[in-house]
Amino acid sequence: MNKLMEYGKKAMFYVRVLSGYEERRIRAYRLEIEKRIAEAERKKAEIRKIPEQLILSEVRQMVEEMQAVNKQFEDTEAAINEYFKPVDKQAEMIVEMQLQEEEKTMKQMVQAMKAQALLDNEQALKSANLKIAETKQETPDDASIQTSKAQAGSK
Repeated sequence: MNKLMEYGKKAMFYVRVLSGYEERRIRAYRLEIEKRIAEAERKKAEIRKIPEQLILSEVRQMVEEMQAVNKQFEDTEAAINEYFKPVDKQAEMIVEMQLQEEEKTMKQMVQAMKAQALLDNEQALKSANLKIAETKQETPDDASIQTSKAQAGSK
């Protein structure tokens, strides 16, 4: 039975070869492979001719992605700023109040320093007046001593 099957297969093959079917099939397959090879070579030549365009398209794509991320970042930053606006206003009010308090304190310190300076000036004037008064009292004594020395020197 196996021999009969083998004989049948061989007979069918001979019939296909003699009828030209097998040759047409082989030619069609060869043409299909040649077309595939030609297409692959054409694509390969295109890739060799325009590598810059491939690189540029990838760069463009990366730039677009970066711009999208940058836009997201800006939107997020704007949202954060919007969220913290009330906090910033409150912080600004607190700082303003602190500055006003510091200004009041500084004015009080300036007034206190002026008052202290006036007191120091008054004390300096009093001590200067006392020294002047003391020197005036000493001066008549010195004048009498000098006149007595002058009288003694003339005798």
